[in-house]
Amino acid sequence: MAAKKIVITIDGWSSCGKSTLAKRLAKELGYVYVDSGAMYRAITLYFIRADVDIHKKKEVVAALKDINLEFIFNEAAQRSEMYLNEENVEFVIRDLLIAEKVSDVAAIKEVREFAVAQQQKMGARKGIVMDGRDIGTVVFPHAELKIFMTADNAVRVERRFKELYAKNPNISIEEVKNNLEMRDYIDSHREISPLRKADDAVELDNTNLTEDGQFRKALEWALQAKKAKAH
Repeated sequence: MAAKKIVITIDGWSSCGKSTLAKRLAKELGYVYVDSGAMYRAITLYFIRADVDIHKKKEVVAALKDINLEFIFNEAAQRSEMYLNEENVEFVIRDLLIAEKVSDVAAIKEVREFAVAQQQKMGARKGIVMDGRDIGTVVFPHAELKIFMTADNAVRVERRFKELYAKNPNISIEEVKNNLEMRDYIDSHREISPLRKADDAVELDNTNLTEDGQFRKALEWALQAKKAKAH
């Protein structure tokens, strides 16, 4: 009998390598990878372009009706990429301007409801790995495996700086540190679905782990969860 598919959620702080792990895990298991952060970033991009006042509920609700999000697999790059209203925005949404505004946009109740509904639809068939801030607590509270990622703050700042410096050599480590601290605060203090570890999540602190080390640990948990589901 074919092994039953499960839902794997990966939550945690910014720059803990959630998406790197989620993509690798999905590829290994033959699952679909869903980057929930990319969805919020794409919504943020649309709001910036359309000059939406995020403090005006009517404007936000009206704008959401004009947003269509989908992940399309890029065969050449071997990855799923974010499309906003049929435009590939995978690279545009990684800009620091988006990073500075995304936590505020993601804290809006109507935006979260819009994104969560889409995410739950994507996960209805199982066989997905999704990463974000509230995937194990709100989007899939009954997921078979929930991983919560964390790492030392200084390590996270260094990782994020390297990632952004490659695209923008003018960026300072201080800017990155401030942005990370601001996002941490907003993510963990927002009223709607704040970032927190689900009671039944396993913690993965990767401060001193290599990418291979954390992958092996997560894969072991995934295989155990699949086995438990089959019985």
